Amino acid sequence: MTSTTATDVSRPIVVIGAGIGGLTTAALLARRGRSVKVFDLAIVPGGCASTFRRRGFTFEVGATQVAGLEPGGIHHRIFGELGIELPAATPCDPACAVFLPGETEPISVWRDPDRWRAERQRQFPGSEPFWRLLADLFRYSWEFQAGDPVLPPGNAWDVVQLLKAVKPSTLLTAPHAFSTVGDLLQRLGLAGDRRLKTFLDMQLKLYSQVGADETALLYAATALGLSQEPFGLYHLEGSMQVLSDRLLESLTRDGGQLQMRHRVERIITENGETTGVMVRNLKTDETWVEPAAAVVANVPIQNLIEMVDWPSDRPWFDRLATDFYRSRAEKLPEPSGAFVVYLGVDRAALPADCPPHLQFLYDWDGPVGENNSLFVSVSREGDGRASAGMATITASSFVDPQPWYRCRDRSEYEALKTRYTEEAIGKLGRYFQLDSGAIVHCEAATPRTFEDFTGRKFGYVGGLGMRVSTFGPFAIGNRTPVPGLWLVGDSTHPGEGTAGTSYSALTTVRQMTAAGF
Repeated sequence: MTSTTATDVSRPIVVIGAGIGGLTTAALLARRGRSVKVFDLAIVPGGCASTFRRRGFTFEVGATQVAGLEPGGIHHRIFGELGIELPAATPCDPACAVFLPGETEPISVWRDPDRWRAERQRQFPGSEPFWRLLADLFRYSWEFQAGDPVLPPGNAWDVVQLLKAVKPSTLLTAPHAFSTVGDLLQRLGLAGDRRLKTFLDMQLKLYSQVGADETALLYAATALGLSQEPFGLYHLEGSMQVLSDRLLESLTRDGGQLQMRHRVERIITENGETTGVMVRNLKTDETWVEPAAAVVANVPIQNLIEMVDWPSDRPWFDRLATDFYRSRAEKLPEPSGAFVVYLGVDRAALPADCPPHLQFLYDWDGPVGENNSLFVSVSREGDGRASAGMATITASSFVDPQPWYRCRDRSEYEALKTRYTEEAIGKLGRYFQLDSGAIVHCEAATPRTFEDFTGRKFGYVGGLGMRVSTFGPFAIGNRTPVPGLWLVGDSTHPGEGTAGTSYSALTTVRQMTAAGF
């Protein structure tokens, strides 16, 4: 980089999007002494990990559980660097209770490793070689990840960080680098175990956006291993909003700025480098150009490629890199959207000892998604999401976004939304007592709702899908081919969830610091 951009401290670093990835990036940069401005189009920060209130109930917009709070976990590390307290949380145990079609006893994913081992041996006889290999791959991958590798590497500094993270055990993962979970099931003669395969499809759809046949084996080993001690999935006291609130406290304490209801419409480049952004104040409709020393975009890659003034005045090899980047982004498989039903209910509607997270599949031959499967989160008494004697139920299902955008008019869209809502409530009623009077509040969100609220194209949720072609060395990097422009969030390594996006933020800040920003 030959311009003065990296050392021009009169210009702030602009962060687009106040989701967890954007807020973490901004807070870390501000803590390191940089001038930071964050712009977000929503009313409250947090993105898909934010909340909203209705009639005394507090609902999570999307994310309902969090990983990485344990010592050494990504949130523990980041909050330690920021000098702020971790929010109060309790481990989810079981992490999830999974109900297969026609079955009344769930498969409980226990946090205690011994209890989970006994559960899976009972539920899936003969599958232990599969789980043992996954546990080994998780251990090797975690040792590697603890060294803070940069994946995929984009320059010499990144390569050095990657090599420093490699351990002897890392080499043991190499034979599996191009395998999927489905490949392993085939090799072990377990592909015909319908219950095991369906359970894995359901869990992996949550964590990787695709089923067992497509999910990269090394990603699955980590995603499925994080539920057990000494790790775990956590239920935050209050709501998921406390994560973004703590990050915002750190950001403002260190001089950073956040402006909500401001949309960044364009990322501006001059002489082949990022120089600023065009911002629109959604309250006043005022538009201006905000100069920037660098820009960090906490958006899906599908949004990014439409926002950038892709420079055409660069050497041919630089143009080749940007053309390849854009072409790859345009050819990525379409991510999922989500349909979500938010219910405020009388707590009497919940079964006794109801787990905080449940997953239901209703028809063996139907898809994992489209209301044939529901991931359900239930509030606990006294956790701040509902008043005494009441509870929240949030039920989500992955859906194809396109039918929601093909509706010819508002009435057709509302009819589709009503049908999905009634179907979801009907299916929830098989487990919860949702008879007359039990539901105090009901509303639903569609891919169009998520696009309106977060700005994510077509309301995409959860990232790209962790196939072999989009994971690890083949992932989308935080560096873009345009100098001074970074991408954070669930489109980048290591993937979705608040832990994944926080790790991508830390990687970006390390890269920017090393580059002099």
